[in-house]
Amino acid sequence: MAEFTRQRGKRQEDGGLGSVLDLLLANARLVLGVSGAAVLAIATLAVKRLIDRATSPRDEGDPKAEQKTLEESWQDLALIKATPKPPKKQRREDLSEPLLSPARPPAPGEAPEPRVCSAPPETPRIDSSPPRCLTLQEKLLSHYSSRLAVPDAQASLVLQLARSICVQLQNFLRSKCPELPFGSLFLSGPLLDGLGALAADHIHLMLPVVLDAALWSLIPGEDTVVRNPQYWMIKRTDLEYFPRGRSPWDRFIVGRYLSSNALNETLRKMLVASINWPAIGSLLGSVIHPVVASQELKLEVKHDQVELSITLFPMVNMEDKVFLAAPPEGLVENLWLESFYRAEVSKVKELDAGDSGARQHCLRILNGVCKSHPALRRLSGSPLTHVVLHLSATSSDWAEESLADRFLQVLEELVGYLEKGVLPSYFNHKINLFCELLEEEIDEMGFMLYRAISEPELLLKEK
Repeated sequence: MAEFTRQRGKRQEDGGLGSVLDLLLANARLVLGVSGAAVLAIATLAVKRLIDRATSPRDEGDPKAEQKTLEESWQDLALIKATPKPPKKQRREDLSEPLLSPARPPAPGEAPEPRVCSAPPETPRIDSSPPRCLTLQEKLLSHYSSRLAVPDAQASLVLQLARSICVQLQNFLRSKCPELPFGSLFLSGPLLDGLGALAADHIHLMLPVVLDAALWSLIPGEDTVVRNPQYWMIKRTDLEYFPRGRSPWDRFIVGRYLSSNALNETLRKMLVASINWPAIGSLLGSVIHPVVASQELKLEVKHDQVELSITLFPMVNMEDKVFLAAPPEGLVENLWLESFYRAEVSKVKELDAGDSGARQHCLRILNGVCKSHPALRRLSGSPLTHVVLHLSATSSDWAEESLADRFLQVLEELVGYLEKGVLPSYFNHKINLFCELLEEEIDEMGFMLYRAISEPELLLKEK
């Protein structure tokens, strides 16, 4: 009796479950369509079979029955996993046909319902003309106009600040050191002379040191301790007849030679400790402070619109030569660097005026390129100018139309000089402008420029 009741209850449960499943499957076709109903039927059948086996009594002592039941369970699970997923419902706007059933045809005498036609999708506009490839000449001119040109207002503000600081420093030196015959301070640098990259961020402030030619003489660089023809010494002469103190610059003598280091240190102390830069900066609407850590005599100026670096160079004019108090690094204190900057500017402008050339234009681009690449920064300035001057002796066509050709030719010349490790000065062939470069630096520069000869765009990319 108990067994009967259990079987009956099972049949009722099966009958109730079957009715529910039949109802679900009957409506599935309407809701999901034929394929969706088939998928649901397969899955439902598998689940029903699993439920049946779970509720049916087990033959505990029959291992074959247990093995059969286990196999059927894995088959049903595999059936469920293998059941194909119902197709993804399309979005309404992707269907070409409406979801609603087609409207019935109008009865006789009825006016047909107006159809609303959606506007056809707008076809994308295709530019008929492909983008034009720029030539190297056009890329160079674009690079110059977009990255190297300085707005006139900015350049004017920088020069105004630099001149005001120059006047303040000149007044201080005359009041603090009236016994030292300093000449009139003047501004210099690429922003004024036009050979370097047109960046309004750096100005040179030249401070002439006036010497009595009867009391001082020059020692050529080849005869100095460093054996470098670009570094000279200035010797105090005739101390027997004109003892110390006769020249106001005798206080800077070290071993009978005018010491560039001693003069720089005196000026550094004045710049750092003696001049009231906060007051001067307030007067000029800016913040001015000396750079203590730098070996150069440098000021940093911060204005609301610009930031400026000013480097002070004591200089000596003797025997038509210009020397800067910029000794090489090391223990040597008395050396003065021969500068060709004024001669370089004068010669390049003279050549351009003679043939309406673009040497200055080419140099601005070259300097801008080298300064934007850390590996090439030591090539900017004087070395590039001397390469252009050497090339001008053999290449006469420097018209603006030939700018790209001359640009590539300068790169080729530079690679040749780097391969030799020697770039002779245009004004003194004994001077090697690469003498202070390390071998690793030369290799890195040469490799980069060698690639740039075939791919010059590498140098024009943003850094």
